[in-house]
Amino acid sequence: MTRRIALLKTWALVAATSALTAFAQEDYPTRPITMLVPFPPGGVADAVGRPVAEAMGRYLKQSVVVENKGGAGGGIGMAQVAKSKPDGYTMLMALSSLVVLPEADKVLKRAPMFQLDQLKPIARFSADPTVLVVNADSPWKTYAEFMAYVKSNPAKVSFGSSGNYGTMHVPMEQLKVATSSHMLHVPYTGAGPAVMALLSGQIEALSTGPASVAQQIKAGKLRALAHWGEGRLAALPDVPSLKELGVSITYAQWSGLFVPANTPTAVVDKLRQAAKFAASDARANQAMVAAGTSFMFQDMPEFERYVQTDAKDMAGLVQRIGKVD
Repeated sequence: MTRRIALLKTWALVAATSALTAFAQEDYPTRPITMLVPFPPGGVADAVGRPVAEAMGRYLKQSVVVENKGGAGGGIGMAQVAKSKPDGYTMLMALSSLVVLPEADKVLKRAPMFQLDQLKPIARFSADPTVLVVNADSPWKTYAEFMAYVKSNPAKVSFGSSGNYGTMHVPMEQLKVATSSHMLHVPYTGAGPAVMALLSGQIEALSTGPASVAQQIKAGKLRALAHWGEGRLAALPDVPSLKELGVSITYAQWSGLFVPANTPTAVVDKLRQAAKFAASDARANQAMVAAGTSFMFQDMPEFERYVQTDAKDMAGLVQRIGKVD
């Protein structure tokens, strides 16, 4: 009898706990949510993350607070979210370097900062080709002039990035391989610091998403020479693609929302709805256009497939690039 009573009490406790958990998930969110951007302010993830966070906050009726945490090409912040509590209160606004860094760790034979299966995709918000830019005071008016100088002066031209194997580094390594050229890589903690270095003359070039440099191009401080897309960009219609210029390479810098892998389904569903709302919100769309980009939304099922395909493609690219300093 005593054992039977004990079992009944245990079942009652389990049932009560399950009910409380279900209630908590249905009631989510009950406090502010952190959206971690794994780069300093001024980059694409930040430019996309802030209007998305504001719109999602209005939908969820709780503040979504953007927290910038740069380092290791975004790896430090990505790893923090991958290992955080899966309760829906910590989200990640990642760039496409998310699928590159685990493979780069393999190439470098070091312990991975995180694995892709530690994170669950929620939605993609943007997918822009990166743009090759130089200081407007530089002597290069065209891509042909720039590349002619690069080839005549091996390892003299320096380019900045957000860190090794990041979304600003990989396309430049692609370009180096495709053109058999040599340039000096100077990594920074994010796109913002790299762009400031270009503006101040510390480096000669960089490749980044339009949102990081659109305002400086419009202000006449930077000059866009080419981009890694398939056709002309709406934000930069006069800038040719590398394919047009005879260099058959492409690269897309996408941004997307992730949560820890074991986040409850009910919470994930609410975040999906909030993400859809943000992508259709007029205020958020205006902010994206002002930043030099636009929404290219994918909901979770499509985005999951997209991430898997991109991870496979980027793994091959990282292997071809190999170990870099």
